[in-house]
Amino acid sequence: MSTVAQAQPASHANQFSLLLQRRFGPFFWVQFLGAGNDNVFKFAFTVLVTYQIQLQWLPASMAGLVIGALFIVPFLLFSATSGQLADKYPKELLIRFVKSLEIGIMLLAGWGFLQEDVPVLLACVFLMGLHSTLFGPVKFAYLPQHLTERELTGGNGMVEMGTFVAILLGNVAGGLLIALPLVGPTYVAAACLLLALLGRALAQAVPVSPATDPALTINWNPFTETWRNLKLAHGNVVVFRSLLGISWMWFFGAVFLGQFPSFARDVLHGNEQVASLLLVVFSVGIGAGALLCEMLSRRHVEIGLVPMGAIGMTVFSVDLYFASRGLPQHTVALTLTQFMAEPAHWRVLADLALLSLFAGIYSVPMYALIQMRSQPTHRARIIAANNILNALFMIVSSLAAGALIAAGFTISELFLIIGLANAVVAFYIFMLVPEYLLRFVAWMASRFVYRFKVQGDEQIPTEGAAVLVCNHVSFVDAVLLMAASPRPIRFLMDHRIFKVPVLGWLFRLAKAIPIAPQKEDPAAYEAAFREAVQVLREGDLLGIFPEGGITRDGQLQPFKGGVMKIIEQARAQGMDVPVIPMALTNLWGSYFSRIELSGGQPAAMVKPFRRGLFSRVGLNVGEVADAATLSPESLRDQVAILLL
Repeated sequence: MSTVAQAQPASHANQFSLLLQRRFGPFFWVQFLGAGNDNVFKFAFTVLVTYQIQLQWLPASMAGLVIGALFIVPFLLFSATSGQLADKYPKELLIRFVKSLEIGIMLLAGWGFLQEDVPVLLACVFLMGLHSTLFGPVKFAYLPQHLTERELTGGNGMVEMGTFVAILLGNVAGGLLIALPLVGPTYVAAACLLLALLGRALAQAVPVSPATDPALTINWNPFTETWRNLKLAHGNVVVFRSLLGISWMWFFGAVFLGQFPSFARDVLHGNEQVASLLLVVFSVGIGAGALLCEMLSRRHVEIGLVPMGAIGMTVFSVDLYFASRGLPQHTVALTLTQFMAEPAHWRVLADLALLSLFAGIYSVPMYALIQMRSQPTHRARIIAANNILNALFMIVSSLAAGALIAAGFTISELFLIIGLANAVVAFYIFMLVPEYLLRFVAWMASRFVYRFKVQGDEQIPTEGAAVLVCNHVSFVDAVLLMAASPRPIRFLMDHRIFKVPVLGWLFRLAKAIPIAPQKEDPAAYEAAFREAVQVLREGDLLGIFPEGGITRDGQLQPFKGGVMKIIEQARAQGMDVPVIPMALTNLWGSYFSRIELSGGQPAAMVKPFRRGLFSRVGLNVGEVADAATLSPESLRDQVAILLL
């Protein structure tokens, strides 16, 4: 996080309270009005050339496609340049410049509407695409400068929700205004200019957002810079795979959005009102999913939600295929009232609402992860690379959907194919970046196996190296610590735990460091300490259970000296690493603790559900240990206090 974000309060009542704060409120309404204005203009123009003006060189059947393509082209051509500008210059100045540009574009568009000059309006579509291209990197790079890690998911959820609501309202308003007899174009021109002026006025209230790389030399060649941005993004594997994951979500969504008119007409046998209803349900679903992320993530960047979102997207896409088969046939297009009167249609709407809700849950943590893990000086250029990929994926999506329809597949079958493809793509991404899957397992365990309460989690640093020292009560201690931490943790663990079915695979996936007793394997013992110090050198979190093994009687055991050996080796290499004591509570007696006897020896995992489901467990995180008095005994004393 930037120093700007760190200076802000660490907590807020909920994500909606951010709207009342200057660091977020003006920015939110600026982007909301911009997205709304885009869609008022585009949809009104589409209706104008589809229903009101007949042109031989622009057939009505091609109007929507041409307008959509013109809007996307600037993302491909100028995203790389806009990313550089957002890193080089203060973001509040860029926001004001972009909103001033919007006023000029809307003045030209207003003249085009009044004169019904289609070439001018097509030029304005391209210019509004340029406007959005310039604003995109600024929008997502602005948030981590002003929001803390605990606010980032909620802030992204608000922006995602606001964007889709603005798109929906813009389409509705544009369609209604342009349809007004005689005065439609005039009202559209006035509305677009008014929205642009209001956005520019609010932009004046956006707070200072310093440049992150003011010394950057701009490369004005969009092609070489685009390639450079993609290579830059590829340098961080987790970030790059997340970019691909977001672009896949746009691919997925574009298939549905592009097919709604045909799906409503040919499959659901509805009129234009039914097609509009599908858009409303889809937009509200994504907005609701985006808003749910803060609650589900406990105000952290929780990428464990991403696999859950992917599962929901696949399940309800596949069910949409089955729900849309065998619907009653109608010779006359159904009105909205007639459509809603048939119970079979409610399942279709439920599937659409839920698949879009899970798409919102899928995307928000990915955006937050990219913002948090990208190097601040390059963050806007990484976002620009994402915009380039999004545009490419959406173009490929349209071509692929068109090819499948041309090959004879029905729209329902297309939805089935995209749902199954989503499962394959998600599995591929999660295997390439196991952190998503690990966080999902930890998230599930902390909410559906236990009722997990964390106190003091703000003590866990969101950046930089640290050693986390915790008592060892059960075989799932590491999983619960993963759930509590906003970042991945590399654990130093007894080599024998890797032989436990499922858990061993999970810890290998988490790149846990196996350690054997020095007498048993001196070489492996020393190698484990070298790797642990390397984890700290790379600026990551290291988790240690200094008791040396899982407790056999539920009592806190003496701490061994390995933790001090790691800290001393780190100091010898010039690293003064904070040590944070932690205590897991109420896990003794659970299925994964050694409370049972088997063959006269303490054993775990003998009686499933021995304490029932959702038993209460907790984690208490203490303040950073005093480096001057650090010792195994002092650390044990601090953990013991946290257990009280």
